[in-house]
Amino acid sequence: MNPAPYVGRFAPSPTGPLHAGSLVAAVASFLDARAAGGRWLVRMEDLDRPRCEPGAADIILRQLEAYGLVWDGDVLVQSQRDDAYAEALGALKALGAAYPCACTRSQLAQAPRNHEGEIIYPGTCRNGLPAGAVARSWRVRVPDVSTHFTDRIHGDLQQNLAHDVGDFIVKRADGLFAYQLAVVVDDAFQGVTHVVRGADLLWNTPRQIYLQTLLGLPTPSYAHVPLITNAAGQKLSKQTLAPALPGTGRRAVLAQALAALGHPPPAELAGAEPAGQLAWAVAHWKIENVPIQPMVANPVQAPDNLP
Repeated sequence: MNPAPYVGRFAPSPTGPLHAGSLVAAVASFLDARAAGGRWLVRMEDLDRPRCEPGAADIILRQLEAYGLVWDGDVLVQSQRDDAYAEALGALKALGAAYPCACTRSQLAQAPRNHEGEIIYPGTCRNGLPAGAVARSWRVRVPDVSTHFTDRIHGDLQQNLAHDVGDFIVKRADGLFAYQLAVVVDDAFQGVTHVVRGADLLWNTPRQIYLQTLLGLPTPSYAHVPLITNAAGQKLSKQTLAPALPGTGRRAVLAQALAALGHPPPAELAGAEPAGQLAWAVAHWKIENVPIQPMVANPVQAPDNLP
């Protein structure tokens, strides 16, 4: 059988403009898709409506265009796909794999946490709601077995969901569907064959593979690229006050992103337009050259008139 044609995607959350860290993830997924002769999609992961900023999705799309990252097809918007997520949750319920949970954050505050700092759900509602309790969210029941997967950058990995995560949420107490369920449904809907994203999402992968197995959906190939941090070692994000990508100095910013991915452009291309740098990077892309270790962001100083 011939393998499915390559389909990759970049799926930002519109909680603000792109920053240097999100650019690295976007560039990596773009290069991996284009080097394979594949399609590169953009999806707006705006499930968490309260955290999304008005106008941020449009700003992100304009930023991608400014850095030469041209996508294929229409942009999928998760906030318009609740019916698809509800159907998937219904399938999980029919399998007996999902159950209602009454636990609040305060009730779980003393529960153990994993190495990612996430609460390991202790199974309080696994065998039924406590007397008088009212269902708030829906969780998926996980088995006490290890999920094995191969990351194209990090190699062979495994995680026991029962020990390291516990039964996890697929529909939140505020009525919104959870990221883990939505991303699995959307990757299958869009025919995504390869996921290239930031290493902060590495340990989401076993949960997603488990949901794919339950729902009879294909499992893409995964690769998790290094994070970009500030001087304090914190991942660049809105919470750590990461600055938006600059409107000027784009050539230098893109060259830094390529260097963070182990593909620094040659000296004669360092000042080239984004399209020229990306064309070189597509021709020379080797995912085995991408490092594992995070890189500290360096502010780019560029004249105001230099793109």
